[in-house]
Amino acid sequence: MGSISDLFKSSDQPNSLGAKFRAKRLEDFEALFFETYEKEAKISILDVGGTDYFWRDSSIIDLPNSQITLLNLHLEESSHPSIKAMTGDATDMSQFQNDEFDLVFSNSVIEHLYTFEAQRKMADEIMRVGKKHFIQTPNRSFPIEAHYALPFAQNMPKSWVYFLLTKTRFSRLQKWEDDHARQYLDEIRLLNQREMKLLFPESELYFEKVFGLVKSFAAHNLKGAQ
Repeated sequence: MGSISDLFKSSDQPNSLGAKFRAKRLEDFEALFFETYEKEAKISILDVGGTDYFWRDSSIIDLPNSQITLLNLHLEESSHPSIKAMTGDATDMSQFQNDEFDLVFSNSVIEHLYTFEAQRKMADEIMRVGKKHFIQTPNRSFPIEAHYALPFAQNMPKSWVYFLLTKTRFSRLQKWEDDHARQYLDEIRLLNQREMKLLFPESELYFEKVFGLVKSFAAHNLKGAQ
């Protein structure tokens, strides 16, 4: 049962399904990245909501002239010389100049901002401070809700989802703590493709598919984007 339960853990656990999807997403992102940038080029990357462990699986941190800045509400830890961390708000990045970064990256963060208005502010700031961007988020229309691993949870009343999270083990084979469940139910606002295009109107959408269905998508303007 241990190996089965590992599959349903969060994506920061290496044996989980989420980690496997994230690894494939990183592979696809790097393919676009290296089509866009020369390996010898000086590249500054802002990762909004990023973590040290995500980039340690990437070959980008080993480039001679790359610098990655992690921006979070709390200070992330990093010991890698190419990664630095700072605190800040994704909806107000006024500490940065226009086009300060060559690339803004974000992975499964924009859906955690409570409202579409806040998501629009984040999108506007990303396009202001970055020359290029790659912003990924789960697809609201995918049958399995990404955060709870529950079928169609995004279409249920929040009271039903709260019951399933806290009173049963249907979500990732575990019961959630009450406060944790309430926090997620408040903050998660999944986006659909139409809304993502509204937020990033000049971008192309990269699709991550499972059994032919779009599990997540990313708005980007890397090489190959229209």
